Amino acid sequence: MAVRAIRGAISVESNTKEKIFEATNELLAEMVKRNDINREDMIAMFFTMTKDLNAYYPAAAAREIGYTDVPLVCYAELEIENSLRMCLRIMIQVNTEKTNAQIKHVYLKDAKVLRKDLAD
Repeated sequence: MAVRAIRGAISVESNTKEKIFEATNELLAEMVKRNDINREDMIAMFFTMTKDLNAYYPAAAAREIGYTDVPLVCYAELEIENSLRMCLRIMIQVNTEKTNAQIKHVYLKDAKVLRKDLAD
């Protein structure tokens, strides 16, 4: 079994606890669904947010959703000129039999511009 990383990003409507929670929940659910992830195969989750999002920790949202047995950590996203604002990103490391080519990375809402090469 290999260790693979699954990436995802979503734009957040506003800098509030509720909207960060909603975006975290939506993105995580879609990443798990599209990749048929068994929670027991999760190694860790990494979260980043752009500087304009600071009302809530996405890792805390993940714990509220029920990810209490997976190591979680948050980081600040690099601030790059003309980059997408109000963006939350997640990387999930998993044990899987899937190849890199079989992994489905997930980009939702305005974050779709980050990976125009990926089809929904």
